[in-house]
Amino acid sequence: MQNLKFAFSSIMAHKMRSFLTMIGIIIGVSSVVVIMALGDSMSRQVNKNMTKSQKDIHVFFSPIKSKDGSFTQKQSALTVSGKEEDVHVEPPKPLESWVKEAAKLKGVDSYYVTNSTNVTLSYKDKKVERATLTGGNSTYMNAVENEIVAGRSLRPQDYKEFASVILLDEELAKSLFDSPEAAVNQIISVNEFSYRVIGVYTSNEAKTAKAFGIGGLPITTNISLAANFNTDEISNIVFRVNDTSLTQTLGPELARKLTEIAGIQQGEYQVADATAAFQEVQQLFGFMTTIISAIAGISLFVGGTGVMNIMLVSVTERTREIGLRKALGATRANILVQFLIESMILTLLGGVIGLGIAAGMTMLAGVLLQNMIAGIEVGVSLPIALFSLAVSASVGMIFGVLPANKASKLDPIEALRYE
Repeated sequence: MQNLKFAFSSIMAHKMRSFLTMIGIIIGVSSVVVIMALGDSMSRQVNKNMTKSQKDIHVFFSPIKSKDGSFTQKQSALTVSGKEEDVHVEPPKPLESWVKEAAKLKGVDSYYVTNSTNVTLSYKDKKVERATLTGGNSTYMNAVENEIVAGRSLRPQDYKEFASVILLDEELAKSLFDSPEAAVNQIISVNEFSYRVIGVYTSNEAKTAKAFGIGGLPITTNISLAANFNTDEISNIVFRVNDTSLTQTLGPELARKLTEIAGIQQGEYQVADATAAFQEVQQLFGFMTTIISAIAGISLFVGGTGVMNIMLVSVTERTREIGLRKALGATRANILVQFLIESMILTLLGGVIGLGIAAGMTMLAGVLLQNMIAGIEVGVSLPIALFSLAVSASVGMIFGVLPANKASKLDPIEALRYE
């Protein structure tokens, strides 16, 4: 306890010098904490998206049959799979009746089919380019659970009448109109076709679309899109399960069932196994965070040498004090511990300040990232905070050993004579 008092009194006696000494530690800790917090947040976001995506089983046609008969195509985040052979097989045009029949398998809660195309939307003098128009079947809107914020959703009548109606995402509605409410019942141009806006919806995917250079994610019926834009009615087949534990086994079974119903002789329907891709992304995030943190940690080394330098100066300045303490019975261990504690407190205070700065920076980063990646949560977790403080204290201990050892070895008689 007495050593703590000595340490704080010495630091407070030279406030400016102590603060300047801590700058390297402050910069190092804040840099490392911010990088680790961002890496951790991105990793958690990938986990969240992976968990959500496991509810959707995407089935697609492959001209190459799976070699092990698993109806599964393993996907990698780093390499393109499914390109082993140059096979030209005309893909079948799937019917919704096939998909509906396959969806009767136990464990499937719902299904939907879509098609899509890139379009330009305009209203009077306003224009939005590079929008991805999605056409969904009658089960699509219920399956994806988009929230309608103005107007209405697609209705069975829209499909029966082949109506040219469209839903805009909230960001897109704000770009073309003053508000989502103002967009409802307006006629907009989608390429050269006229569509009536029947509603405006919001979703995390739509919020993050702009970050990836997508102008918006409008929605219409798949039959209207196919008729106006000369595409197939079904380009994407998705089965929805609420019990994600079934995904790994149910996916291949659905692909096999759809292949059987379609009566395909060449090629087959397959399901993507993204487990390897997910693991690769997680490893990549971990590797990048570690490397960048190590680079930022160089400032901790620089800060540590600054602490060692100042502590050596402090030993020289307090030579008589050390001699007096030894003359009064202080042992070498007492002196060693005193200066180690002082060095650790100096770096620990720098770590606390750096942690506070990092917390503010991550809050700001969180606000900025929310505009690009909807739903992401950025913050300094307790393990990261404790780790940063532990590193700060360790730096003080490591770089304080030399000054503390020098102080403990001073001869008391010579020290008392020191001027």
